[in-house]
Amino acid sequence: MEKVTGIKSVDFKITAKGHGVVNWNGPTTLSSEGKTVDNHTLPKLRGYTNLTGKVKEETGYQYKKEATDIDFKKTPLYISQNCIRHHLFREQAFDIHYAKKNNLEKVLASITGLMRGYVVPSSQNKRTSPLLMEDFVDQLGNGNFEQFGQAGERDSSSFFSKTTFGDTEYKSYGSISIEQLQFISLDKKFDREAMEIKEGQGDEVAESVNQFIQSLNTELNPEAQFHTNYVRKGTIFEEGEVGILLNDDAVQALVEHTLERISNLSIRQAKSYMYVDEVVVDYNDSHKMMRIKTDEGSILEERNDDYATYFYSK
Repeated sequence: MEKVTGIKSVDFKITAKGHGVVNWNGPTTLSSEGKTVDNHTLPKLRGYTNLTGKVKEETGYQYKKEATDIDFKKTPLYISQNCIRHHLFREQAFDIHYAKKNNLEKVLASITGLMRGYVVPSSQNKRTSPLLMEDFVDQLGNGNFEQFGQAGERDSSSFFSKTTFGDTEYKSYGSISIEQLQFISLDKKFDREAMEIKEGQGDEVAESVNQFIQSLNTELNPEAQFHTNYVRKGTIFEEGEVGILLNDDAVQALVEHTLERISNLSIRQAKSYMYVDEVVVDYNDSHKMMRIKTDEGSILEERNDDYATYFYSK
């Protein structure tokens, strides 16, 4: 069996800085002076629960924590990967709502189609995202309890509170899978058809994809090659799919563009903000996925090999 060699993934470590909370979790039921209150708003905190763990034996009531009962080192502030992905592809965030069976060629020939991924419920067409992003987790823990008041007559409903933050510094990791990036299935066979094509339409779709990738970097020579039978290396029965395979230059253009988007990412929400300060890249040719997490000394920051090829035409 032929072994897959080359760069299998492009992994990266992200350091981001900012101030305040950009990704709120919303109002949370807590306890205040023995009473249950619903007027405290919390940000997203990794591993946090509003329950103390104590239960009233007679009724089974679960006691709630006080708003100030938070350890920001044990339950750090984070920005969810879902929020990050939304802002990373912000200009096309709502386009997929208008995607239909008859206009998916436009979606496929875009950064959403090739990198973010999509699902069209009405036709069940989909493309799994080759981009893995972890949550951005704060390292500083500068959280505090803040009380607010509403205008008007003062009563028990006039006051509300929030857990707010000062300066923040986030750490995160991500990875681009070369296998998922380089092949676009146009076949229902394995339930991953990116779009339904008519007889003779495959080359036209491949050319649309190719033109988009070429626009990302005019110095490279990307190729998006259509074929009626692409087989995954190592399969027993060599059962293939109709699809499009991207060459090394096409993969490189998409990887470079995505890393540039990540490097330039910033989020501004109300009175808070976050921006990416540094991205360290690993062109990972080993079997150890995300080795940048555990052994940063072994990473390859420059590409010095071809990307792994997982499919062949038959």
